[in-house]
Amino acid sequence: MDDAYSVQTTAADTNDQDGLETLMALKDADTFLVADHWGDVKSGADGLFDRDTRLLSHLVLTVGRARPSRLSSGVTKDNVFFTCHSTNRPLPPMGGRSAPAGVLHLERRRFLWDRRLFERVRMVNHGIEDILLPLAFDFGADFADIFQVRGTPRAKRGEVHAPSMDGRRVTFRYTGLDETVRTSCLSFSEPPARLSASRAEFMFSLPKGKNLDLYIECGVDACDTPDKDRWRLKAVQARLAIRRRLRRGASVRAPRNPRINDWLTQSRTDVALLTTDLPTGPYPYAGVPWFSTPFGRDGIITAWQMLWIDPSLARGVLTYLASRQATEVNAFMDSAPGKIMHETRGGEMSVLGEVPFGLYYGGVDTTCLFVALAGAYLKRTGDLATIRRLWPNLIAAAGWMTDYGDSNGDGLIDYARAAETGLSNQGWKDSEDSIFDRDGCFPKGPVALLEVQGYAFAAWTAMADMGVLLSDSRSQEWRARAETVRSLVEDRFWMEDQNFYAVALDGDGRQMQAIGSNAGHLLFSGLPKPERARLVTRRMLTAEFRSGWGLRTLAKGQARFNPMSYHNGSVWPHDTAMAAAGMAGYGERRAVAMLLGEIYGAAAHFQLRLPELFCGFIRETGEPPIAYPVACLPQAWAAGSVFLMLQAALGLSIDATEQLVEIADPTLPPGVDRLSITRLQVGDGVIDLHFQRLDGQVVVMPRERSGIVNLRVTG
Repeated sequence: MDDAYSVQTTAADTNDQDGLETLMALKDADTFLVADHWGDVKSGADGLFDRDTRLLSHLVLTVGRARPSRLSSGVTKDNVFFTCHSTNRPLPPMGGRSAPAGVLHLERRRFLWDRRLFERVRMVNHGIEDILLPLAFDFGADFADIFQVRGTPRAKRGEVHAPSMDGRRVTFRYTGLDETVRTSCLSFSEPPARLSASRAEFMFSLPKGKNLDLYIECGVDACDTPDKDRWRLKAVQARLAIRRRLRRGASVRAPRNPRINDWLTQSRTDVALLTTDLPTGPYPYAGVPWFSTPFGRDGIITAWQMLWIDPSLARGVLTYLASRQATEVNAFMDSAPGKIMHETRGGEMSVLGEVPFGLYYGGVDTTCLFVALAGAYLKRTGDLATIRRLWPNLIAAAGWMTDYGDSNGDGLIDYARAAETGLSNQGWKDSEDSIFDRDGCFPKGPVALLEVQGYAFAAWTAMADMGVLLSDSRSQEWRARAETVRSLVEDRFWMEDQNFYAVALDGDGRQMQAIGSNAGHLLFSGLPKPERARLVTRRMLTAEFRSGWGLRTLAKGQARFNPMSYHNGSVWPHDTAMAAAGMAGYGERRAVAMLLGEIYGAAAHFQLRLPELFCGFIRETGEPPIAYPVACLPQAWAAGSVFLMLQAALGLSIDATEQLVEIADPTLPPGVDRLSITRLQVGDGVIDLHFQRLDGQVVVMPRERSGIVNLRVTG
């Protein structure tokens, strides 16, 4: 997805491991946990991670030396708790008859809070006799760096020390090659009957009709003794934190359509789950497990998707990225003055420079997107004070675009990696084989990507608009730059015989004539002429791109097309959403509603939680979409996609400086006849809107309103 160690394989190349879609994820701040449906961690891609280090690599519960029989499991709707219900298999004789299967109910309930895992194992005896219950946990901590877990080899690593034990707790310790000592502690509320460096064995006497609770904690430092009061207190704190995030901004609901409503709720809570409240404000981390960290591009696009509902995300993203803006040229980091961060990591391999991602700038599009989001944020909120504080950073970003971003001086933003350790492709399609010509050959650098020029056009336009409000005399110059970029793209990227745009230009200025979804992002920027936008839209809505579950990243029939690939024929929900929003910007509404319906159809087969991507096979009657096994789940810009597509279908735009909400030719996806938006803040005013399908048309009715909010409905 977003770094040089992304999965560059097909969906079939998964070895024998379960796909990530079979894992259950929890997250809090910089800590996350992935485990199987039993709640077990089995040393694969799973584990308890904190700041890119795996603190717990193995945790498996057995009852009478057997794994219990799972009844059900899942994560609560607010993403706070994981719960697994199971029952026993026949228990071995303990001084008498053995207990039969199915008389013991076990509930594992867990959550994360303050860099710790909290778990309660509740055991209930539903049998007619007392039970001697042998319960055991096998455990381990390998302190593997997340890149190592993902398969990056290391020639050597630090020292894993022998665990120390203290009655009811085990402390693990690792001294890294970076000379940092990392620790984790696993503790139990009851002292085990037998405790070793890798196993805790309990023997509980459980009378008939009675229950017993065992509390477990695992975290980065020394453990207090777990107990019921600590568990309850921390559980309340974790739940209140997610509720605070969910209360930010407007609410969107589909009355009388519970499945669509559940999808909206799941998507909103997934964004809330992935959002970390940093000192600079809320920041949506990219995805669990591989990308649970701030990414520039992902954070910007997620914030943009949510901008009309919750502008606080955009303010947090802009402020954080401004604080990490590059000030020097560094080939290993791929940085240059004014450039905006692509990714940051805190693990041992990043600290040592074994991978460049401690603070990495190898994204050619992030700087342009940063500037463009700032302009969109100002229009949405009228928050000139924030933009004024960020203005030096925005000026520096614009300087990067004119100087370092345009390496050959032709007026286009381009890239070539500065060091072999970095990304070879530096747009959102960053796998090694994602940019090529119609014959499948790869370009020579530097490469100018189509969609990046659209982002640059939007950035220069934003600089001009913000400059007017800040009385900056360079506004006319920036607007002229935007028009220059528009002319260059229309002249050099357009393929008359294809009625489409080339995906890129190579270092010689030659078109890379593959037909890809990159053109949808160009529509999102508003750069193309209306006639060409219509031609691109028409082609993107054909079976070349449409799988029936959304738009493919590469048109069917192109060289390197593979529906099981990462970027060359798969479906990425955020990619479809940006193309749909781009189409809507040129007046297309019905197709956008249709695409929204297709993406919902896919979500319905993924338990209403959209993965990062899925395979681009054609939709077959009665068959589900085919998962991409190592896709992140949940993933921020996949979760945010529904809100961008919904905004596009409704034709909704907000201009806080005019205190205006505009609705242009609204439509609703198939099966949705009513939609309500409440607590939509516009400047100092708030408005509720209700959309309803009547006689084949969608009408909008304002409900509650406070302050000054103007509503304009057209079409």
